[in-house]
Amino acid sequence: MSKEKSKKQDNRTYIGGQAVLEGVMMRGKTAYATAVRDPEGNIQVESRRLNLSKGRRIVGKIPLVRGVVSFVSSLVTGSKILMRSAEVYGDEAEPSKFEKWCDEKLHLNIMSAVSFIATLLGVVLAVGLFIVLPMVLVNLLADSGSWLVPRSIGYNLLQGLFRLIIFILYIVAITAMKDIRRVFMYHGAEHKTITCFEKGMELTPENAKTCSRIHDRCGTTFLFLVMAISIVVFSVINWVCDAYLDIFHYGRVLNFLIEFAIKILFLPLVAGISYEVLKLLAKSQSKILLPIKAPGFALQKLTTREPSEDMLEVAIAAFQKVYDMDADPSVPETDFVVSKSVKKYTEELKAIFAEKGIDESDAEWLVAVKSGVARSELASADKMLVPSQVREMDEIAGVRMTGKPLWYILGSTNFYGYEIKVDERVLIPRPETELLTEMAIRSLEEGDKVLDLCTGSGCIAVAIAKEAAKQGKSVTVTAADISAGAISVAEVNAKANGADIKFVQSDFLANVRGKFNMIVCNPPYIKSGDIDALQSEVKDFEPLSALDGGEDGLDFYRRLAKDVPKKLVRGGALLMECGQGQAQEIVKLFKKFDYTIISRDYSDVERFVRAVL
Repeated sequence: MSKEKSKKQDNRTYIGGQAVLEGVMMRGKTAYATAVRDPEGNIQVESRRLNLSKGRRIVGKIPLVRGVVSFVSSLVTGSKILMRSAEVYGDEAEPSKFEKWCDEKLHLNIMSAVSFIATLLGVVLAVGLFIVLPMVLVNLLADSGSWLVPRSIGYNLLQGLFRLIIFILYIVAITAMKDIRRVFMYHGAEHKTITCFEKGMELTPENAKTCSRIHDRCGTTFLFLVMAISIVVFSVINWVCDAYLDIFHYGRVLNFLIEFAIKILFLPLVAGISYEVLKLLAKSQSKILLPIKAPGFALQKLTTREPSEDMLEVAIAAFQKVYDMDADPSVPETDFVVSKSVKKYTEELKAIFAEKGIDESDAEWLVAVKSGVARSELASADKMLVPSQVREMDEIAGVRMTGKPLWYILGSTNFYGYEIKVDERVLIPRPETELLTEMAIRSLEEGDKVLDLCTGSGCIAVAIAKEAAKQGKSVTVTAADISAGAISVAEVNAKANGADIKFVQSDFLANVRGKFNMIVCNPPYIKSGDIDALQSEVKDFEPLSALDGGEDGLDFYRRLAKDVPKKLVRGGALLMECGQGQAQEIVKLFKKFDYTIISRDYSDVERFVRAVL
């Protein structure tokens, strides 16, 4: 035996495949994988382990029986994978009320039912085209003359010829469809990839392209063998029935039905024999067997087309995944990231977040930000999310479920219509703080000097500076914070939004110079003893110095009451945000001021205090 021949023999593989929509499925001994090129041109691979029962493994060793089991399994699995590959393109419609009812009341997955029905209809169509129609045609010929004896070898031979002609016409007809031509091209890619491996060549598109698209173990050859072997099997069975059972003398219709029933009854036997013959033929490359293989090879010329290199890449990805999984049981399964509608993805993510105890609004904000669809329109949006968008959102959702706040993950949030970058150095702006900002903006007058104390991300200062400019008011805005990190973030936000702001790093008012017409402050106001009871995304991620307001939460307000009068002009105002139940106590601290006003937030909570000097 030559070295080259030995190498080829060593590389003979048990891996087989099937073309699907824009991809290829490869199946090995322990796993199968489907590779599909998604709408964005990326190759996605979904793989599953084959959990074969003990009975199935035993059946897989029984000649004839294993062929039938393999054929049925291929039909069912192939149908499911075809539908699954379509999902990558977002070809799944919104569930109807009936589908939802089936899922809720009957615990029936409607897509699984559709897959079963599609497989069943496929079988019915095949039976009608390749068994019933040839029988009808041959019986019509038999009625036209006595030269054709029913149930003779010639009778069954002619049926086989009609089956072959119908099969060829069927293939030619469906090849007119663009999508089917592409499936046939992926069929060719599957064959070339397997042949490339069996030749001992490196699995690359360039190498696979040089290989034949004809293969010994092709399902097309199997179908030809079924047609050929059925002629012999049915002839023998008909001869036995005619000679010993005398069952064909009950009238034309009944005879037809009996003949049809016999063919269906013995079809598994035909499939089993065909499977064994295919396996035997595939084991030998002898030229003596070429005449037997030739008809199947010729038919493969119809069911395969020359693939492009990008199709070969897909087939190689599927083959390599199965090969790796067969070689290493620890290789994990993988899933497709499929296209989904904005509405469906939002619903799914809200359900997941609710189960994890995360506010469902985070799911809505995540999808709104990443899809570009307004939060108010998510429930009715039919926009499709491509796989890369779904993948990105899945990754963000995964991080969110670790406890990290959504806006830190996204890196920015919207505040008063301005994009504000945030990270763990600053608090995430809350909606109620927009009300504080609005109060400040409404109070602005020409030439005012404004100080944003405890500026954090600089959101309040940015909004005031920008809105004043829109109103045509000349206003000077200064922002101060004790944290150098916070000042850095605020400076980035001011520059990104084109806001003219002076920043000062200062412990309270120590480094702040001059007097102001207005001071706005959102200070730390959480009681020290309440910190541990806060949500994990707040206490574990947001800066403690911006949260802890001391034993009663009012430490910073005492400092404001004491020192702010030195920094306010006469008639100037201090606008503060505070915690629930604190407003009345804060008012008592500002007795030196002319008057104070309490305002409420969206939830009717006393949230803001204005103190006028």
